[in-house]
Amino acid sequence: MFSTKERRAYLQNAEIREEMFRMLGHHAAEAGCPPARVGGWIDHVHVLCGLSRTVTVAELVEVLKRETSKWIKQRAADLSTFHWQNGYSAFSVSQSNVDQVIEYIDRQPEHHGRMTFQEEFREICRKHNIEMDERYVWD
Repeated sequence: MFSTKERRAYLQNAEIREEMFRMLGHHAAEAGCPPARVGGWIDHVHVLCGLSRTVTVAELVEVLKRETSKWIKQRAADLSTFHWQNGYSAFSVSQSNVDQVIEYIDRQPEHHGRMTFQEEFREICRKHNIEMDERYVWD
């Protein structure tokens, strides 16, 4: 999971947002990390995928961000200032919870009618007893 720089609504256009999700899935698959679901909202994405035994999470995220940043800047002139945030969050998901996570990702538009990305992230961390220092989370 990662957001756009300063959580800017770069992905407001539904067509571009859906293309972004497809591009993220494509690049995850190319890296040997088969995607189960990619989704998100206007300012962030969730990528649920397997992890190759030869690719670290950091390497995967670097590829995803680099390739989709290049793509979106060429895709639309008004997105020439597009950037992803510097960081990301990675969580392991038990096989028994994959369907729940897919459903959660699919319901992002509805979900974010009630809370922001920052509120969502805080809730995920709280729910899973993950301590975070907000000085290092938001950029």
